[in-house]
Order: sequence, then structure tokens, then C-alpha cells
Amino acid sequence: MVMNSLMDVRIVLPLVRVPTLVLAREDAVIPKGPGDFPPQEEARWVAGRVPGAKFAVLPGRDYLPWVGDQESLVAEIEEFVTGRRRAQEFNRQLLTVLFTDIVGSTSRAVELGDSRWRELLEEHNATIRQSLDRFQGKEIDRAGDGFLATFDGPARGIRCALEIVDRLERLGVDVRAGIHAGEVERIEGGIGGIAVHIGARVAAAAAPGEVLVTSTVADLVAGSGIEFGERGIHELKGIPGQWHLLIAAGDSARPSIQKPR
Repeated sequence: MVMNSLMDVRIVLPLVRVPTLVLAREDAVIPKGPGDFPPQEEARWVAGRVPGAKFAVLPGRDYLPWVGDQESLVAEIEEFVTGRRRAQEFNRQLLTVLFTDIVGSTSRAVELGDSRWRELLEEHNATIRQSLDRFQGKEIDRAGDGFLATFDGPARGIRCALEIVDRLERLGVDVRAGIHAGEVERIEGGIGGIAVHIGARVAAAAAPGEVLVTSTVADLVAGSGIEFGERGIHELKGIPGQWHLLIAAGDSARPSIQKPR
């Protein structure tokens, strides 16, 4: 990296005789020595000295091409090379995300020993998958003792989570669950986006045996008969703003916990 930063190719720029594309990020900032150009102006200067070069400014601040917003970068290169740009594919979808997690899994594994803990974990996994199948949930990922699943509707997600908590409690396994609904991005091998991060943070804030949801989810299931208890306003680590969280208490026919005012 030091050697690369010390290269000086200014003298050969006018000698370049191949099609050249010079890209810069609109808000890129790279700390450099006094008197150096900002990245965008430096790129513009380079493009001005390569005969026939095309100069393009992309949105964002990600200077390295393999991080952050890669779509605009790849699209610009594709158009330069092929002469056309493919229509953008929209891989975003409104879904309900459910995170579950075993409470105190490390201490429980130590208490039970490797063999029994492995058996219990297999029972836990089978139980969750049965409930997901029953409520038409889709398993997205499983990391250790946690599950990430999605649902087309928030009511099914809540009822599935409540069933999971109840069934696993009978096995002597305490789990917590967090649910949020929002737009997620379909990516290879899974999903991404802010809605997924919110769901994970909500699950982390849940107490043992709780199904914790955002007010977004509670609003979406209004009229479904599912009742909620107050959990107050929370800050979720790494997520902007304050979030109103509620505890799912099941259908109105079941005994409920304190209702929100």
C-alpha cells in the first residue's frame, strides 16, 4: 500500500491510448498530505489528462470499489464496456422477520454436558422447524442456537413465535424472540437491510420467554385479536431513533399481560 501511494504516473497519462473510465465518489474523503486534491478533484484531473477519458461521479463516500454501494459502480463500468446498462433489479420485499435465541445457552451447555446439550439442541431445532412449517414461515439462517425466519404476514410470525416459546418451555429451554416488519433486501444466501438489524436488536432486548415486537408490527396486526403488553421506549444499539416495543401476549381468548394504555 505504501509503494502504491508513492507511485507517480502523471507523466504517462497523456500517452494512454485505450478507452478509459475514471470514477470518483461524490462524498469520498481520504486524509492525505497538505495541498493534495480531494479525491473527486484528483480523479477529475487524471481524467482530463488521459485522451478521450470518460469521467463519472458516483453517489456515496465508499472509496474502495469492493465495499458499500457496489451496484452504481458496476452499472457504470458495464455501460462503459458494453454500451448499455441493464435495468435495475429490485430485490426488496416487505416481510416480517423473526429472530429466536436460547437464553443462557453457554451455561446450560456446561451444565448438561456435550452429549445431552447436542440432543437438546436437535430437539430445539426440530421444534422450531415444525412451528415454522405450521405457520408458513421460511427459515433463512441458523447460527448456533438462534434462528432467523421470515413470514409474509406479521400475525403468523407472532403466533409462530408464541408457539415456539411455549413448546420449548415444556422441553426446559428458555428462548426469547424479536419480531419486526419492513422492507428487506434479497441477497445471495439470505436477506439484509435495516429491517433485519432491527429484528435482531429487538430479540436481544427480549427477556426469557418473551416475544417482543416493534410498534410497527403491533399496528399491522390491529384487529387480529392478538394482544400486547407495554415494554416502553427503547434505544436499539446501532439503530437511529427511539423504538416503541411491546410484548406479544397471544390471542384475546388467552390470558393476557398488561395492555398498553
